Amino acid sequence: MRIKESVMRLEPYVPGEQPKAKDVVKLNTNENPYPPSPKCAEVLAGFDLDRRRRYPDPEFAALREEIARQNTTTPDRVFVGNGSDEVLALAARAFVEDDEKIGSLDPSYSLYKTLAAIRDVEWRGFGKDRTGKAASGKVSLFLWTNPNAPTGEFAEPKAIAAFARKFPGVVIVDEAYADFARANCMSLATAPRNRNVIVMRTFSKSYSLAGLRVGYCVGPADLIDALYKVKDSYNVDAVAQSVALAALKDRAYHRKTVAKVVKTRKAFAKALEKRGWDVIPSESNFVFAKPPAPATAADVFAMLKSKNIFVRYFPGPLTGDRLRITIGTDSQMKTLLDAL
Repeated sequence: MRIKESVMRLEPYVPGEQPKAKDVVKLNTNENPYPPSPKCAEVLAGFDLDRRRRYPDPEFAALREEIARQNTTTPDRVFVGNGSDEVLALAARAFVEDDEKIGSLDPSYSLYKTLAAIRDVEWRGFGKDRTGKAASGKVSLFLWTNPNAPTGEFAEPKAIAAFARKFPGVVIVDEAYADFARANCMSLATAPRNRNVIVMRTFSKSYSLAGLRVGYCVGPADLIDALYKVKDSYNVDAVAQSVALAALKDRAYHRKTVAKVVKTRKAFAKALEKRGWDVIPSESNFVFAKPPAPATAADVFAMLKSKNIFVRYFPGPLTGDRLRITIGTDSQMKTLLDAL
């Protein structure tokens, strides 16, 4: 048996730590600190077990229709994936030739580089002020996280639209955190004249369903159809489809939860700044912050972990001086501030 050379040299994506203890403050994987909509619990409690012996709807008709309705578009412009990570992996299959490249902001979601390596194509990273260079050099798929991760920075939709008009390939705007931001790019994906922009969302963050693994994207019908061609037959299970649909329909609960996270984010950022931290303005459900000297991000990370407070540290020249801290409840953020 022989393992592909590209897999042998592959550096796998490293997810955030999932501590097993229950008495921890877990602020390292951008999960929502509040439970999902009560409507989700109702769906689970009343789910017909007979449906479990049947395959799920391979085209997720009910969920696609609701996504299309809420975004003023049509179901043929909607694709649903087993988490937004699956959408990204399928895009790497559908939109990138073997001699082409995948581009993204740098720093950004570290999975992008891994997806390129799995696909055995080159990844190229671009600073936020140098994205124009992606229009050359055989980059055929550009992944633009907005708000960005791990920085939390927000790019105006008009700037992304201008980039997409010049970019010859497919642009995926990864809006995992868009519900926490002041604006979003969904109108770019639903515009009739759009030919190359896909906007991607997830149920993991603002809908509190990270354990369910459901994501979706909206874009031109031909690009959406290409994703259907390369997906697994039954990629989103029946329970996930039903629970995600319930969460999506409970818009009042969703708005309430998002508002609580945003309010806590603003207060926490100010509290850090009063303690001398440098906090990048965030439009997500986390902050990316640098501790005051002589403390280092690595030292503060280790100290917090010793107290069962988990945040995220990314070593490296572009990220190693800061910590990414997920916004939890007010009580959780107070516990972290007290530890500092």
